[in-house]
Amino acid sequence: MKYVSVLSAAVLGLSLAACASKPAPVEPTPAPVERPAPQPRPEPQGPVAGSVQDFEVNAGDRVFYGYDRYDLTGEARETLRRQASWLNAYPQTRILIAGNCDERGTREYNLALGNRRAQSARDFLISQGVDPSRISVVSYGKERPTCTENSERCHAVNRNAITVITDGAAS
Repeated sequence: MKYVSVLSAAVLGLSLAACASKPAPVEPTPAPVERPAPQPRPEPQGPVAGSVQDFEVNAGDRVFYGYDRYDLTGEARETLRRQASWLNAYPQTRILIAGNCDERGTREYNLALGNRRAQSARDFLISQGVDPSRISVVSYGKERPTCTENSERCHAVNRNAITVITDGAAS
């Protein structure tokens, strides 16, 4: 009988050992991941959308004319198309178109020619969908030259219509 008790104890011990579970293996703790410090957002490049500078840079603020002319060149039409597109995107803006001339000719003649230049630019913008109530015109004739040298290069620069935003531009 003693033999049976020992055998029973051994069987019981083996049974309990077989039911015992192994402890789960210990996973090594991963090292903390170093994340790069947040980088500041880069400042926007270029002018603020809808600003005067945006208009000047992306549309162009002036068109040029030939000597004693007020008809629009192909290049002038392209600039005015960009202006019209910009103005149609920002319908709250109002503009002034200033017609200018070179120093040759009388004051009266140049005031009239500057007015025809400003009107030709205005008419083109209107044909491109810009509301006429947003456009004013003025002629400065030869009174406000951009360039003051007495040269053909300066004369060409001064024969222009300059579009100036007077109201409604972003800051």
